[in-house]
Amino acid sequence: MSQETLAGSEAWSSDATGASWITWAELAATDWDEAANEVDECVHEYRRSPDGTWVLHGRNTGLDRFAELAGVTDPHALYRAGRTYPEGTEWPDGDRLFRVGRLRRKHAVPDSDWGAVWSVMRTLASLHGDEGVRLVVWFDG
Repeated sequence: MSQETLAGSEAWSSDATGASWITWAELAATDWDEAANEVDECVHEYRRSPDGTWVLHGRNTGLDRFAELAGVTDPHALYRAGRTYPEGTEWPDGDRLFRVGRLRRKHAVPDSDWGAVWSVMRTLASLHGDEGVRLVVWFDG
């Protein structure tokens, strides 16, 4: 880590765990449509786009409506639909759809949250090369 990043991570003290990094070369080569190895325990809410396709809106969103559609009365089960129902189980609700399934990599780091980071990294890579730019991360415990 750079001195600045090291100081930032040390400020988290005992709450910081699992420091790691990834280069722009690795990110640029990523298959963002690759599905996770396991079914997500969260229920996925999709919304119909103007072209008629389903677009992921969120995970464990609209849980009150999902509970009505699925007949779920146990509040803890709401947050673990993927453990209760088989992959591919769906509950249609007009222009919304609740589904048990696997996340794709692009859902874990959506452009709405990470697009600015990718833009900066892409720009820096054009100046310093794909292997010369990396994203350093750590997680809170």
